[in-house]
Amino acid sequence: MKAAGTTLPTVIELIEAGAQQLTDAGVAYGHGTTNAFDEAAWLVLWQLGLPLDELDLVAEHQVHPEEEAKVAALLQTRIASRKPAAYLTHEAWLQGVPFYVDERAIVPRSFIAELIADGTLDAWLGEHTRRVLDLCTGNGSLAVLAALAWPEVTVDGADLSAEALEVARINVERHRLEDRVTLLPSDGLANVRGPYDLILCNPPYVNTQSMAALPAEYRAEPELALAGGADGMDFIRRLLREAPAQMSEHAVLVLEIGNEREHFEAAFPRLEVAWLETSAGEDQVLLVTREALLKKQ
Repeated sequence: MKAAGTTLPTVIELIEAGAQQLTDAGVAYGHGTTNAFDEAAWLVLWQLGLPLDELDLVAEHQVHPEEEAKVAALLQTRIASRKPAAYLTHEAWLQGVPFYVDERAIVPRSFIAELIADGTLDAWLGEHTRRVLDLCTGNGSLAVLAALAWPEVTVDGADLSAEALEVARINVERHRLEDRVTLLPSDGLANVRGPYDLILCNPPYVNTQSMAALPAEYRAEPELALAGGADGMDFIRRLLREAPAQMSEHAVLVLEIGNEREHFEAAFPRLEVAWLETSAGEDQVLLVTREALLKKQ
């Protein structure tokens, strides 16, 4: 706080000071931001009720003491709780689309969202593409993005977690997609309604060693959505075995595996896949056809 009679702090000054606080505290990022400045900007702008994407327009706005105190309290909560900022603001953005999120679901950050938004997946789709499954839908973000990108399709969003599906329902309703997005409780593919023409899946894939080393921000998320067993492939083994029965003739499966390419290739050495380029490189997301899955088996 500044002493009485001194100049009020500006928005950019609060952000810069907040970024230094976050850096000094050693918080971890990766839930919508990748660095201290962007994280501080998110928290400060959100707390002040200012547009998150128009910092330049508001950077020099002065902040009154009561607002400054609220900003300070939010930054302190971020540091003390080690919860991702999205859990504190109850909002996350994916490809410019806002989503509600809380501790019942993983913070949305799938690279599959990029492939939907930039049209990469369109090359694998066609007139036959009418039914889409978002497996492990979490807060429903990929299901919503798919419905928004492809108005001619219907989407099922499936998840084992009833709590995550409650969050997904908020987002389906928020984007007024109740007529085109159906949410299903399902353990993997056990309770879905195939065949589907496209399956999207960002499953639990973090291997046991990596789980043990995760920062507190990631441990604040549901473990069910992250842990993939010793090599990270437990869920994926079952998925690839069962997927063909839920896929139409020309269907494709788009699968995110994070940093587990080495383990994936060790587990499925003969499976022919296409690696898709995202902002994180060519090792995070793959595409596999029904035909290739059947050959493997």
